[in-house]
Amino acid sequence: MILVGQYDSPYVRRVAISLHLLGIPFERNTLSVFADAEAMRRINPLGRIPSLVLDDDETLIDSGAILDYLDDAVGPERALVPARGPTRRRALRVIALATGAMDKVGATVYERFLRPPERQHEPWLERCRTQLATALAALEAETADGGDGYLGARTMQPDITVACLVFHVQLRTPESFAAARYPRLARLADRLEATPEFAATRPAADEKMPDRPL
Repeated sequence: MILVGQYDSPYVRRVAISLHLLGIPFERNTLSVFADAEAMRRINPLGRIPSLVLDDDETLIDSGAILDYLDDAVGPERALVPARGPTRRRALRVIALATGAMDKVGATVYERFLRPPERQHEPWLERCRTQLATALAALEAETADGGDGYLGARTMQPDITVACLVFHVQLRTPESFAAARYPRLARLADRLEATPEFAATRPAADEKMPDRPL
């Protein structure tokens, strides 16, 4: 199978980490949504990442759908989101907070990057900052004191997604994340970033947004 997208996207990265963690081999197509927009749309009509091209050429789009496919493929005992009950609801709540926060980082970056300074809408940026801050505060409250996982000792999808969020915030809007303000999130992210699965998916120097607006 082929994972399409660059690791500076937290959505691509959480899929790649999950593939590594589950021991599922994959190749990678590092198309950029900016530099390779037409080629990207031939894979995903929305021109978005990630996509996962399966061995039979079926293409899955959207990280949530891809991760659901992976959980189904490995079965409930190895799945990274519990199949049912309170633990599943807790997992989905944490994931929803983290991916919603990722969306706010993306909206902030696009407003800053794609609009000239005189056309940037400060009330919109402030709204995004507030939403990101409240999401991070909620995740901080959900996180264990010692940096343990949300569902126990085993690394699960909520842990992966939250750690990808923290890395992304520190990469794109570092002013939004102070370790002193979110110590539990910082400990969780630091612990996971030290693992082989996370180390293998850090963005390369050429996996970044273009240097200037398109």
